[in-house]
Amino acid sequence: MHAPQVVVVMGVSGTGKTTVGPLLAEELGVPYAEADDFHPPANIAKMSAGTPLDDDDRRPWLDAIGAWAHSHAEGGGVVSCSALKRMYRDRLRSAAPDIVFLHLTGDRELIAERMKERKGHFFSGDLLDSQLATLEPLQPDEYGVAVDVSPEPEAITERAAAELRRLEHQ
Repeated sequence: MHAPQVVVVMGVSGTGKTTVGPLLAEELGVPYAEADDFHPPANIAKMSAGTPLDDDDRRPWLDAIGAWAHSHAEGGGVVSCSALKRMYRDRLRSAAPDIVFLHLTGDRELIAERMKERKGHFFSGDLLDSQLATLEPLQPDEYGVAVDVSPEPEAITERAAAELRRLEHQ
């Protein structure tokens, strides 16, 4: 498969962005970046305290991710990023117009269960409902695909790669 310019693995916390992202990057033969690594310390402190980020908090974070995507536009890459709102995705697209979104989706119960099992992550499960309320799914005019997260990570990755191939050939 020819790698899309940059794939943004998006979705609410607990959908497996950090697990599927590296697997997809390996499948595509491109570098991977974890969006959490782009957060300034103030954002991490805020989320660790159980306080949702606001749009002002997210701007520098999105700009840093967009800069990474732009710098990898030639060779491709995969970056995880919740990208919950259309305006966030638009901001990323303004930095890297050819990015494609892979939206990892699942029902609340499954995601909440997976979040309970996570260890050493700063994101509190209490913020899941806030993220679900904020989520604006991909719109028909946005370049991307949605993949269900019910199966194991390897199956999700395989399905994602197949959907991205299909999208690329449309």
